[in-house]
Amino acid sequence: MSVTVNSYDKGMGRWEPNARGRLEQAALKLYVERGFEQTTVAEIAKLAGLTERTFFRYFADKREVLFWGARAFKEVIVSSVAAAPETAAPIDAVAAALEAAGEALQVRRDSVRQRQTVIVANAELQERELNKMGSLASAISDALRERGVKDLAASVTAEAGIAVFRIAFERWINEDGPGDLPQHIREALNELKAVTAG
Repeated sequence: MSVTVNSYDKGMGRWEPNARGRLEQAALKLYVERGFEQTTVAEIAKLAGLTERTFFRYFADKREVLFWGARAFKEVIVSSVAAAPETAAPIDAVAAALEAAGEALQVRRDSVRQRQTVIVANAELQERELNKMGSLASAISDALRERGVKDLAASVTAEAGIAVFRIAFERWINEDGPGDLPQHIREALNELKAVTAG
């Protein structure tokens, strides 16, 4: 009796584990080495050991590799604002939410740094990142309104929270060693509170 053994090309990643993660790692590596514009989807898929078809199952285009986690990031923040104690001041609810999001980024620092390097080098990607932050500010405002915060206060608090996050993020991403993003968020918020109280 003979047995037929099916073998699959390594590039056929249909059943390969962690295809999204492999594609993301390959894309970041190529974007950093060659530049975003010079990198093709075919090259990303090849480096990941997958097919272009597999790439498009996970990402609409090569920009999405850098932005696919935005929805989950926003959900962490919005749900954390909603879950803050009723007695929490609006800025404290936002701060707790940003710290929770910071914890999630903390474990991916190397890939977050690579991503930031790619975005800083490309005007189109910078604009997309600014739009993402604007959308996040709107979502935070909405979450605060759901908590009963008035419109103007919700908008100002959300924008202040985004400013705190951006400053903390930049300090964290540029420091040597592992750093502590939630700590940078707390420090930036404390500075904001000191300035506004003084």
